Amino acid sequence: MTEIYAFGTFSNDGGQEWPGVCLNGEVLPLKDLIEDAPGSLAVMLGAWGGWEERVHRAMQFPPVAGWVAEQALSIHLPYRPDSIFGSGANYRKHVIDLIVDHGAGGVAHLDTEARRKHGVELMDRRAATGKPYVFLVPRSAVGGSHEPLVLPYDMEQPDWELELAVVIGKTTRRVSRKDALGHVAGYTIVNDITARELVDRPDIPQMGMDWLASKSAMGFKVTGPYITPARFVPDPQKLHIRLSLNGEVRQDEGTDDMIFSVARLIEFISAYVQLNPGDLIMTGSPSGNGTHYNRFLRDGDVMKGEILGLAGAQMTPCRLEAQSPIGTGA
Repeated sequence: MTEIYAFGTFSNDGGQEWPGVCLNGEVLPLKDLIEDAPGSLAVMLGAWGGWEERVHRAMQFPPVAGWVAEQALSIHLPYRPDSIFGSGANYRKHVIDLIVDHGAGGVAHLDTEARRKHGVELMDRRAATGKPYVFLVPRSAVGGSHEPLVLPYDMEQPDWELELAVVIGKTTRRVSRKDALGHVAGYTIVNDITARELVDRPDIPQMGMDWLASKSAMGFKVTGPYITPARFVPDPQKLHIRLSLNGEVRQDEGTDDMIFSVARLIEFISAYVQLNPGDLIMTGSPSGNGTHYNRFLRDGDVMKGEILGLAGAQMTPCRLEAQSPIGTGA
C-alpha cells in the first residue's frame, strides 16, 4: 500500500479520546491495527521510529473491518506539544506585501514602487546572508482544528496565518540542515492566529514585537487535524498552502516561497536548544493574510485550512468571546 495515511485523535459521541489512523476519509483505531499500540499520539511520538515502522508494516495489509467514516467521529487536537516554535516573516511574498501595503520597516514615506523595490532587495539580502527569526509559544495557545476559535472580545484585528508545521521525531541538538529532515516525525497544519493591533509596542518600540499579547491567547495556534508521516513528504518545500474564509480563497501559495527552508529552520533552532520528540515548529505563513485585505476575523466566520500533500483539512468556526461582567473576569 502506498496511499497516504495519517494519525489523529478521535472520540465517539464525545466519549474517551483514542488515537487512530486515517486513510481516504476513514479511521481505524490504532489498537485495532496493532494490539499493543500506545494510548495516545504523544506516547507514540516519544518512541516514534519503532512505532511508525510497525504501523507502516501493518498498513500494508490493514484489516477490512473496524473502519469508521471520519464524519461520524469527533476530531480532536492530535496531541499537545511541550515546546512550540514559530518562524516569523519567513515567506518572501508575504513580507514584501507587508512592506508595500503598510510601509512596514520604516518605509511608510515611500511610494508603492519604491516600497516594493526596497522589499525585494531586503528579501534577497536576507535569504543570502540572514538567519531565521524564531519565537516561542505557550502550550495553552494550542487548540484543535475542528473546535470553535474563540475571538477575545477585547481584540480588534485577529488575523489568520496558515502554516506548515513540523513534528520532531527524535532528540535533536546541533543537527546540520543536510541531516535535519531525518529528525522529522511528520507534518501537520497550524493556523497561527495573530492580533495585529497588538503586534507593536509604541511605548517601547526598541523591544520589537509583543509576541505574548499578539499571538498567545487560548486556541490561537489552531493545530491539526492530523499528522502526516514524513515518509509521505519527501520534500516539504513542494507543498501548497490554501486557506479559505467563508468559502473564499485568501491564501494560496507554495512552500517553495519560504525564505528559510524546513531543514534550515531545524538546523537553526537546534543550534540553540535541544528539540525533543513531539516538539512543534511552525514554519511561517505565506501572503494573503487579513492585513492584505484589511479584513479580520469576526463572529460567525468559518476558516478552511489545507496543505496539498498532507492528509486532512481544518474546518474552524469563529465565535466571539462573551464579555464577563465587571469584577468577575480574570
